[in-house]
Amino acid sequence: MKELTCRDAGFDCDAVVRGESVDDVLSQAGPHAKEAHGVDVTPEMAGRIRTLVRDT
Repeated sequence: MKELTCRDAGFDCDAVVRGESVDDVLSQAGPHAKEAHGVDVTPEMAGRIRTLVRDT
């Protein structure tokens, strides 16, 4: 299982996204970033965020 916290991505948010793979996590994190923070995840941002996903 993989996990990303919104705080690790630099947002003041307690959301945690979990998935079976890094791609699963990123596919959930993008819509959350848009809905909760008004941020469109660019390819550059996705690359940085990918490095923040960790094993649980």
